[in-house]
Formats: sequence, structure tokens, C-alpha cells
Amino acid sequence: MPLSIAQIVVDCADAQKLAEFWAQALGRPVDPDAGPDFATIGHGASTTGSAPALMFIKVPEPKHGKNRLHFDLAARHVPHWQDEVDRLLALGATRVDEHQAFGWHWVTMRDPEGNEFDLGAGAATP
Repeated sequence: MPLSIAQIVVDCADAQKLAEFWAQALGRPVDPDAGPDFATIGHGASTTGSAPALMFIKVPEPKHGKNRLHFDLAARHVPHWQDEVDRLLALGATRVDEHQAFGWHWVTMRDPEGNEFDLGAGAATP
């Protein structure tokens, strides 16, 4: 039987706050079964065939260094992808850098706890 990703777990200092950031960023609600040390977005997604759920778990140790795994977000349906960058900044993200490489254009950002993610703008301009 093939496996599927049920959820992606993010260690953090404040599970509720980080889940709320990602819920607003992705337009998916925080699940109502959250506790003081964890919160989920899209729980049960593996059974419905939709995107994997995100789980945020409070851990005692702080984040150190660069992420070994990060989210790549796509702004394909946004006429002006800069609007999405501005929206994420207003939600509490920070801008790290902007890149054009491998035929693509993207902005690297950090969520409120410093986890890096990328927002792709699409194909790089020649």
C-alpha cells in the first residue's frame, strides 16, 4: 500500500500564533480541536485527497539556523504577485531576499517565528 503525507509538522514556540499566520496566509481555517501546545490546519486532509494538513507543535528549544525543509508558495492566480508579498508582510512575515535563477523568480520570506518560505512569482523575465 502506498504511503501519503498526512501532515507536515512545524516545531514552534507559539503554536496558536503560528497556525493563525499560516491559516490567513493560505486561506485555510485553524481546526477547532487545537490545544495549548498544538494547532492544525486541514486535519484529515489525507483522507479527503486535499493538501496535507499542517500541524504546529510547541517545543522548548528555539529555532537554530536555516530550515532543512521549507514551503514554496505559488501566486499563480494573483495578477500582481507583489500584492501577495505585501499581504504576507502585513500578516507578520519578513522579507529576506529576491531571486531569479533556474528560469524562475521568487521572494524568500520568514514567518513570524523565522521559518523560511518562498513565494514564487513565476517564470523569470529574460
